[in-house]
Amino acid sequence: QVQLVESGGGLVQPGGSLRLSCAASGRTFSSYAMGWFRQAPGKEREFVAQTSWNGDNSYYANSVKGRFTISRDNFKSTVTVYLDMHALHPEDTAVYYCAATTMHGATMEHEYFYWGQGTQVTVSS
Repeated sequence: QVQLVESGGGLVQPGGSLRLSCAASGRTFSSYAMGWFRQAPGKEREFVAQTSWNGDNSYYANSVKGRFTISRDNFKSTVTVYLDMHALHPEDTAVYYCAATTMHGATMEHEYFYWGQGTQVTVSS
């Protein structure tokens, strides 16, 4: 059974930091590129970051470049993907989703095959 389970969301003050995690299992996700998307209230889901299957290459949306870092740990049965977020803005408030794809450099929602349920991140004082 394929599972992508996000964790680590919560309430953080502007300028603060948060680390999101995504545990992926049920497929050989060590050979998949993994990405993070987010969806703010009333907006469409948007690409945040992607890491290649081995972690050697990463891609970021311009809005998070320099503040967010994506990384991964590839283990045999479970792959864990992280999103380290710093200097958070209220505009970063959204539900954050983990997703998997076989397409290197994919930034479009329809290019991802597997999705988690999301974790809420709220940036507010």
